[in-house]
Amino acid sequence: MSKVIFLTGLPRIGKSTVLMKIIELLKQKGIKVGGIITPEKRERGKRIGFIVKDIISGEEGVLARICTSISDKPKFGKYIIDIDDFEKVALKALDFSLKNCDVIAIDEIGRMEFFSLKFKEKIYEILNSNKIIIAVLHRDFINQFKKYGEIIEVNLENRNKLPEEIFKKILELRNN
Repeated sequence: MSKVIFLTGLPRIGKSTVLMKIIELLKQKGIKVGGIITPEKRERGKRIGFIVKDIISGEEGVLARICTSISDKPKFGKYIIDIDDFEKVALKALDFSLKNCDVIAIDEIGRMEFFSLKFKEKIYEILNSNKIIIAVLHRDFINQFKKYGEIIEVNLENRNKLPEEIFKKILELRNN
């Protein structure tokens, strides 16, 4: 049984919500979960970017923000990617998690995050470790990553029951 579980699916279907519920279930059971989440940053109801947050320390940085001026930073759609700020938080969180946590959660392995080559290298290092990993995977990367673990598509029919099912699967993985 693979120790890597990828959540994928359409935009805004609830992948990150499923991941957050799994993290909470694991924490309630006393399992040390580390890694990163990349929630939206909103102002007045509108998405203005994405942050990166260390699950354990709560430290935050900017992953992307709406482009409002000329910048030499990489662009993705209407967003500027802040590689330095993203790496400062993400790489530290993932390094710590690799050494100290039972489960590593990653939200998300996607196109914006992969502007960082160091992050991409860290993902492969983690995938090749013996850690239990639960990650949100952008659907464009399914073929590239399916050899590393199980792909679960989040949809309207399964998203409410997935957290409990995956939580049980992770408990099983820990006991094997």
